[in-house]
Amino acid sequence: MPDEATTLSGTDTVPDRSLPAGAADIQIGAPGPEDAAEIHALIAACPPLDTNSLYANLIQCTHFADSCAVARRGGKIVGWISGHRPPGKNDTYFLWQVAVHPDARGKSLPKRMLGDILSRRAQAGVSRLETSITRTNEASWGLFRSVASWLSAPLREELWFDRQRHFGGQHDTEFLVTIGPFAGPKSSG
Repeated sequence: MPDEATTLSGTDTVPDRSLPAGAADIQIGAPGPEDAAEIHALIAACPPLDTNSLYANLIQCTHFADSCAVARRGGKIVGWISGHRPPGKNDTYFLWQVAVHPDARGKSLPKRMLGDILSRRAQAGVSRLETSITRTNEASWGLFRSVASWLSAPLREELWFDRQRHFGGQHDTEFLVTIGPFAGPKSSG
């Protein structure tokens, strides 16, 4: 593709001529049920991500396909984003998980996949992103600070799920990170 572009409902298409080398051969789109096993394997190959059941990934690829994305290179899945619109929050997209195969990193895949999701009709009206991040997950903090800049929107954080009270000491505290309100990304690069 000579020009990557990001469109959001109610905004103009913004060409992205600054894709990193090797990124143009990666196609991004919604997953299908046949992708679940490969997505499950990708997540397992990206520690410290939590692996959910293969069945959970299958449900994401069917019931939530409009709010998830895969990135493919040569027919192989090299990137994955899962998320959904939380009940009662019509303006919000909750990003659950981002996985990028080590061989495909450095190609702006998280932002490109997110731009693809946000451009879909099913995500019309989204002006806020939410996610949860543990304090020690530096890669996710870096990604979401970058996304906030890309969307020209403020980033806020608050304690969400406490290690002791919610996880029984079995998982680090999760902070709810909110980006927004935003109108749309400048470009996906």
